[in-house]
Amino acid sequence: METAIQSFLFDGNPISSKKYGEGHINQTYLVVTDKGKRYIMQRLNDTVFKDCEGLMRNVDAVTSFLAKKYDDSRRCLHLIPTKDGKAWFVDKEGKHWRVYDFVEESVCLQSPRSLDDFKNSGAAFGNFQAALLEFPASTLSETIPNFHNTPARYVQFKESLIRNVAGRIDEVKEEIDFILSREEDASYLQNKLNSGVLPLRVTHNDTKLNNVLFDEKTNDALCIIDLDTIMPGLIAYDFGDSIRFGASTGAEDEKDLSKIEMSLERYKAYCDGFIPACPGISPEEIRSLPYGAKIITLENALRFLMDYIDGDVYYKIARPEHNLDRARTQIKLVSDMESKFHQMLKIAEAFIKS
Repeated sequence: METAIQSFLFDGNPISSKKYGEGHINQTYLVVTDKGKRYIMQRLNDTVFKDCEGLMRNVDAVTSFLAKKYDDSRRCLHLIPTKDGKAWFVDKEGKHWRVYDFVEESVCLQSPRSLDDFKNSGAAFGNFQAALLEFPASTLSETIPNFHNTPARYVQFKESLIRNVAGRIDEVKEEIDFILSREEDASYLQNKLNSGVLPLRVTHNDTKLNNVLFDEKTNDALCIIDLDTIMPGLIAYDFGDSIRFGASTGAEDEKDLSKIEMSLERYKAYCDGFIPACPGISPEEIRSLPYGAKIITLENALRFLMDYIDGDVYYKIARPEHNLDRARTQIKLVSDMESKFHQMLKIAEAFIKS
């Protein structure tokens, strides 16, 4: 770490570094210099991210593009170059390091304090999309191949059922039937992309509230963070993941399914923030948004259930049926979205200009 610190062009000499934040993937540190400047320094997790070079090329290209869009430097992340002019540093062990300016006078929320917080997070991701509409998404590396290719996820799921590694299939037949019965629906967005109806966009792919920084005084959304999964994709994917996580009335691993539903009030609040903030998206993209919410939720149900069937090898668990509980909450959300889908579509379509 000391070698990495000495490799970057800080404003002043680093005088302290300590672990920072609540992230579980990369190692994150707060670095302070003798001029009082603060920075976020990270060592990338090359177990999770197999192509750190491609990942950092994506981050460098997107942050450089965004920096030209905003007058307020706090509206986007800024990579600090190394002393030899590179956007990241590779140490002798082959580990990748990067440094960002610290976004001062900002706060990160783990859950919304009000509907306005959720609406503002929607506006933040909408602004993010709007700023990147002209970015050539196809030039980005696909750091996690087929990340939201739901038909490909179904192929993996069926292979998992055949293997039945942990011998758990008999106890989850109802959940398996639910997911398999919606396979055709799950291909809707990918088919629209393949046919050219929906355009390829730059997508964040982890659009939870805690990846938005808010101004600590005004509560306005400032910028989007955690850009490791920036990839080509569909706007509906990013919108859908926000709804899946933020519009649910219960925790992702809630055991009491009576507490789980998709709040139309939160859904509308997010639409009110997201869609007006991105006026360049097409009517077809707006119509695709509620499909994104349903399909991404279904995809997560599939992934949680597959991991349970495989013996809990991917997601961290805190109890024996943790992944099964997660799958069941997602299934409950999908069912609730299906019952409210006409209303969801109507709310989104209201933003289409006649």
